[in-house]
Amino acid sequence: MAHKKAQDVWRVRFVIPSGAVEAFETALEPHCEAFLCFLIEDDGPNHGQWQVDAYSPGKPDMSNMKMALALAAAATGLPEPELTIEHEAARNWLAENLQTFPPIRAGRYFVHGSHFDGQVPHGALPLMVDAATAFGSGEHQSTYGCLLALDGLAKRNDPLRVGFGRALDMGTGSGILALAMARTWKVKVVATDIDEESVRVTRFNAIRNGLADYMHCFPGDGFKTGKVWQDAPYDVICANILARPLCSMARDLSRAVAPGGRVILAGLLNRQENMVLAAYRMQGLRLERRIRLAPWSTLVLKKGRKAGE
Repeated sequence: MAHKKAQDVWRVRFVIPSGAVEAFETALEPHCEAFLCFLIEDDGPNHGQWQVDAYSPGKPDMSNMKMALALAAAATGLPEPELTIEHEAARNWLAENLQTFPPIRAGRYFVHGSHFDGQVPHGALPLMVDAATAFGSGEHQSTYGCLLALDGLAKRNDPLRVGFGRALDMGTGSGILALAMARTWKVKVVATDIDEESVRVTRFNAIRNGLADYMHCFPGDGFKTGKVWQDAPYDVICANILARPLCSMARDLSRAVAPGGRVILAGLLNRQENMVLAAYRMQGLRLERRIRLAPWSTLVLKKGRKAGE
């Protein structure tokens, strides 16, 4: 698999209170391509301090960036944060990650890279996923939470039986959740993402895991894509995206899940749970389980078989 060539990046770093992270990320999104956020001081809900690292492939326009930060500060009632900016020389992050990415055990799933030459634990379901140009190798709390949620459904053998039903991975990233569903239930899994690179990586991972026959991968803009509806309704839908897109697609996603089916939602912070839950409860889904891996939450919801169930 070909990887993107390493390139120089610029990093802008600042520290802000927990409750302001989303506002500042939104303000900087037009100026940066990636964000890394770390909790560096925990004083309880909405009172901790977070370090935000914003990355840009070229030297950012500091005047525009400072203006964006000033607007975010004004909107949150905070003083403008102090910035540090550093140039980082090109590094082959993917090659480095391949060497440092250890196997991960999440319930019955054993996620490992192609460099792993050890023994898969007895009874575990192996998933080979390398660090790649698409998100999702199992180490992030939101992905890990989804794997635990799928493991919980599999323990109950509900709502899918082996060989019966369909599943959807909306915003598939590397395809890890689609792979897990295909490996567990041997059912047709639709895997889609707005990013064509993610779809390419997912197809590659499906082949190398011997699951290509079960997976239908294609690019698309969420539920606006007609292909998504061709296999609906789905017995399980995973959507590991972000809180606001999850809310926006609540109506369509709820229509796409079969009566008695489950929806696994992730990519939301603990403090965003109520907002996301409200959107799905309005569509008749009820919360069945929550998994909190601070600061992230994974929600498992059920669609009743009858109205009001």
